[in-house]
Amino acid sequence: MRTATKLVVASGGLALLLGAGAGVASAQPVDDVIVNSTCTYPQAIAALEAQDPKLAQQLQAEPAATGWLKSLIAASPDQRRVMVAQARAFPGVQPFIPVITAVANTCQNF
Repeated sequence: MRTATKLVVASGGLALLLGAGAGVASAQPVDDVIVNSTCTYPQAIAALEAQDPKLAQQLQAEPAATGWLKSLIAASPDQRRVMVAQARAFPGVQPFIPVITAVANTCQNF
């Protein structure tokens, strides 16, 4: 059960990887930033590795989590909205917000 919980939290946190760069206090909802992000999977992972190598390693060790992120990136805006809403339903995502924000702020540089 612990592995499933970690996977859910990692997957949920990944939804924010692409768009939390707008910041928590931003006027534009974070969800909209995620839906319209142009970050690629390699960019998101490279930024995560720069911000938190241990978390990046854990994420990449979970095939379902990496698959989920790749699906999110490949999804249409409408599909992304649904995926982000599902991810937000998990309270375990909140502790990852600072790292996710840092990743989203820098992913375009990778």
